[in-house]
Amino acid sequence: MKKVTALLFVAAIIYSCGDGQQNESESKSADTAATAPAPAQDTGGGAVGADAEKALTLIGGNDCTTCHAIDRKIIGPAYTDVAKKYEDTPANVDTLISKIKHGGSGNWGQIAMTPHPNLSDDDARTMVKYILSLKNQ
Repeated sequence: MKKVTALLFVAAIIYSCGDGQQNESESKSADTAATAPAPAQDTGGGAVGADAEKALTLIGGNDCTTCHAIDRKIIGPAYTDVAKKYEDTPANVDTLISKIKHGGSGNWGQIAMTPHPNLSDDDARTMVKYILSLKNQ
């Protein structure tokens, strides 16, 4: 079982690195937008409208869809499961921004999340606020 887990982890890392071509990034963004639910309604602090569209563009352009989907587990948890686990509080938002930027493992299993150190705090915050707005989806 450890060999299978290690193999999946290595495959995910290789796949997520990609070749950096612009067309692939645009394709991922379009795929994410096409399969994502309509932007969440404002329920008191969630991402809506332009913020949701920006979040979906960021999610699609930053290899997130390699491991995550809105409503189902791939390698990492579904975004709806993340929203159910974490309340939308400033402390939790900061924790999730740190997880996105620094990566890590242990909260959802032993497969490590790839770090995204070049992602700005503002962009990561936009993504986190959108994900947390999916709590009731």
